[in-house]
Parts: sequence; structure tokens; C-alpha cells
Amino acid sequence: MIRRNLKDKLEQLLNRSPAVVLTGPRQVGKTTLALDIASGRNAVYLDLERPRDLAKLHDIEQFCELNAEKMLVLDEVQRLPDLFAPLRSIIDARRRAGKNVGQFLLLGSASLDLLQQSSETLAGRVAYCELTPLTLQEVDTSALYPLWQRGGFPESFLAGHDEESFEWRLDFISTYLERDIPQLGPRIPAETLRRFWTMLAHNQGQLYNASAFARGLDVKSVTTARYLDLMVDLLLVRRLRAWTSNLGRRLVKAPKTYIRDSGICHALLGIETQNDLLGHPVAGGSWEGFVIENIISFLPRRATYGYYRTSSGAELDLVVDTGQGEVLAIEIKRSTTPSVSKGFYSACEDLQPTRKFVIHAGLDNFPLAKDIEAVTLKGLLDNLDSIKA
Repeated sequence: MIRRNLKDKLEQLLNRSPAVVLTGPRQVGKTTLALDIASGRNAVYLDLERPRDLAKLHDIEQFCELNAEKMLVLDEVQRLPDLFAPLRSIIDARRRAGKNVGQFLLLGSASLDLLQQSSETLAGRVAYCELTPLTLQEVDTSALYPLWQRGGFPESFLAGHDEESFEWRLDFISTYLERDIPQLGPRIPAETLRRFWTMLAHNQGQLYNASAFARGLDVKSVTTARYLDLMVDLLLVRRLRAWTSNLGRRLVKAPKTYIRDSGICHALLGIETQNDLLGHPVAGGSWEGFVIENIISFLPRRATYGYYRTSSGAELDLVVDTGQGEVLAIEIKRSTTPSVSKGFYSACEDLQPTRKFVIHAGLDNFPLAKDIEAVTLKGLLDNLDSIKA
């Protein structure tokens, strides 16, 4: 079993908060991580997709009273939206009895609705964290290209061969469209949402043009906006906002979109092998999205980020404000012999970042030009280690 980097942080949150909400897409490893943590504690695990476990919470106050000395791990809590209100009184009662931390670990496969439900009723009583697909920091550095090709869902990454990995991802996509999303409430035809998801994959790393997507699906722009919101809330798509500044520049403000897991992006496009990937038009956007997801997953919560582009051609793939007085300018290249364009220099002149990086696909870190560091993805993550939460 691959040790997840989030484990230590999750343990820390449980040691200082009554309840912790762990979100992440299905099959990302939430249950495995939760059971690993529960094995070292006095805990009870319930999967709310199992009718027998769900029935145990018919009278949740009685169930919690019977297990008063145990941490309760509840999986797929979005299946029981009325759960959060009684949890508040249970947490408060346990606090009065002297049990202040580590009472509940709540796992959910949706983001926005789940967080809203819990934040409205458990304010001051809950902490949040998100488990992403596997990142480069969690696997051997030599697995960089397989991780990019297959993505970071554990079963896909660890599959015995490419065909098995590809078939797993196709099944994942079909299951999400035909079962998981309908269970969460939205009434959207599976084939329509598949087309939208595939269009997003073709658009990997590009500006999101709502009108073009609406024309492609023969629906209104407001409808595609609803589809995009759903995919973002399910933690399947990244909507990267434009970096804002007060410099008086004419900024491009449309968001960029990325399928968050590169392996899912490739499966949507029928890309099965490394050779298929390297010869595909989306390879550059896919590499960019893969690198960005690795970086964002490594950043502390206080950090802010976005892409930067002006109408005059200044551009950066990623700008990061670490929240500690540093602003990082990051350009992403799939080449092993990176170079930077005039747009990079113009953007740096606009933003005056404290450090400038060009991430490349080679093996070494080296100075590229004055104040510009050419680094591998691992090299950048090592540089970020000092600001990690």
C-alpha cells in the first residue's frame, strides 16, 4: 500500500478538532486512508452506501451513545444530508463530557454541497481536507511518466499493464456517469455529460469558451455553466482562475479548465499508451495540467494561485502567492531543453515575482538565465517543501 502524504495532516486535524471532513473523488483512496488511521484508534466504520450500515444511523444519537468512547468513521456522507444537524448536538454533548477531539471522521465524494452542509451546522467544530489522486511525491520519481500517462487513481496507477489501467479508467468514467452522478441528484443525460467531459479533455489547458461549448452541445451557455460547476464540485475538473493584479493591464479573465487527473483525461480521448500520448495534440496541455495538479496539491491552504495572461501577450502558466511573502512565476514546458518566451519576461516584469521557475521534462535542475531556474517537477516540489503546511 502506498503511504499517502495526507495521513500525517489528517492525524493532526483529528487530534485538534472534534470532526474532520475528508473529501475526494470516488476511488481516490479515502476509505483505505481512513481505515488505516482507524486501525490505530478505537473506531467504528460505517459505509452509508450499505443499507445495513445506513440503518444503524436511524437513531444516530442512540448509536453514538452506544459507541461514546469510539471515533465514528462515516463513509459517503453525502448519501445522508440530514446527518450534520444531529452531529452538532452530539459533538457538544461529548465536549461537555470532556471529549474534545477526534470524534468523527466524515468521508465524502462531493465537494461544494458537502462542505456547505457541514459548515452551516458544524461551524467551529469541523476541519476540512481533500485527498487527491497520487502525486509524484508519493511514488518513486522514476514513475513520473507512468503516473502522467495512467493518472493517480491508485487502481489505475498500480495496474499490471497499460490495458488493465485503461480499462479501469473507462469503467470509472462510465460508473460516474451512469450511477454516481445520478445518485447525487443532477438529472443530466449520461451521454450529454460524457460529451461535455470529453470536450473538456480536448480543451485541456485552454481557455474555457462557454459559447463554444454550448454550441457543441446544442444547449444554452447557462446550461454548460451548470455542467462545469458540477464537474468542479465533484473534484473531477480544475477551473483555474485568472491571476488578478492592479497594474492597469488588460487581462484575459476567462478561466482555464483541466481534467484534474491526467489518466482520466487520456481515457476520455482514447489515449492508452505512452506512445499514443506523446503523439497526441493534447500532450502539451495534459503535461501542463499534470504538473499544475501536483503543485497545487502540495501548496498550503493559505496559498493562492492562478494563471496570468494579458492582451499584449504577457503570460505565465501559473502564479503562486505562498502566503508567506513570496510570489512564484512558473512556466511549464514538456521539452527537455526548455527556453522562455518574451511573454514570460513581460509577465515577470508586470508581477515582479520573488522567484522564477521553468519546469521541464528533463532530469536536471540548472540556472536557465538570470534569476530563472530550470527545474524538474520534483525539483520544484523540493523547493516548495519549506512552505508546505
